[in-house]
Amino acid sequence: MDLGGLLFVAIGLFSLCGASFNWDWFMNHRKARLFSSIFGRFGARIFYGLLGVGLVVLGILMMAGIVKNTR
Repeated sequence: MDLGGLLFVAIGLFSLCGASFNWDWFMNHRKARLFSSIFGRFGARIFYGLLGVGLVVLGILMMAGIVKNTR
């Protein structure tokens, strides 16, 4: 099993949970505030939710061996 894939799944789930549960400490982080100022809070939550789903899918594909880690 690829540990890099597992890391992507964990980070993706974290991002997805931060967006879904609307954690203030997550959305008020200085990097998240950039997206909140551009898209609004709801748009930033959608962005981070889609980012989380994408990272989870990438991690699963890496663990399945479909996407290879080139390191």
